[in-house]
Amino acid sequence: MKRQAYLLVDGYNMIGAWPHLSRLQVVNIQEARDRLIAELASYARVRQVQVIVVFDAQLVPGRATRLEQSGVQVVFTEENETADSYIERGVGAYIHPLNRVTVATSDMAEQWTIFQQGALRMSAQELWLDLKLAKEEMTADVERYYSRRLRRHSPWSATQLARLDQLRKTL
Repeated sequence: MKRQAYLLVDGYNMIGAWPHLSRLQVVNIQEARDRLIAELASYARVRQVQVIVVFDAQLVPGRATRLEQSGVQVVFTEENETADSYIERGVGAYIHPLNRVTVATSDMAEQWTIFQQGALRMSAQELWLDLKLAKEEMTADVERYYSRRLRRHSPWSATQLARLDQLRKTL
C-alpha cells in the first residue's frame, strides 16, 4: 500500500476568501465553483494530492451529490448538512498511518476539530499562496523542458544562448 495525500477543501470558504472568486460569485456562483475546481485540479496534478472539494447544500437543495470533475472529487452535501460536518466525517475515513490528510478552511473551530482527529490544517490564504507557488513551479518546469528540447537541435551552447538573450533584451 503506497502513501496517499488527500486535501479536503471547504469550497464556499475558499470562494469567499479568494478575491477573484469572491467577486465572481456575486455575478455567477456556478462559474466561481467551476474556476475553483479548475484551479484545484491543476494544484492536484502538481502536488500529487487527491482533492475533495465540499460545497454546502445551502445553495444547491436536494440529496447529496458526489461527482468527479477534472480529476477533483466534488461533493454537494445534503440539504441540511454543512460542509464542516461532511469534512469531519471525511477526515475520519481517510486518516491512516500511510495517508497525509489536510483540510483547507479558514473556519478556526473546524481547524481545531480536524487537527484533533489527526489531520493537518491549511487556511484559505495558505492554500492560495501554495496554489500560486505550484503554478510558478509548473511554468518553470515547462520552460525548462522546452528550453532543453530546443537546445538539443541548436548549434549554440547554453552560454551563447544566454548571451544572445541578454543582447535581445537590450534592443
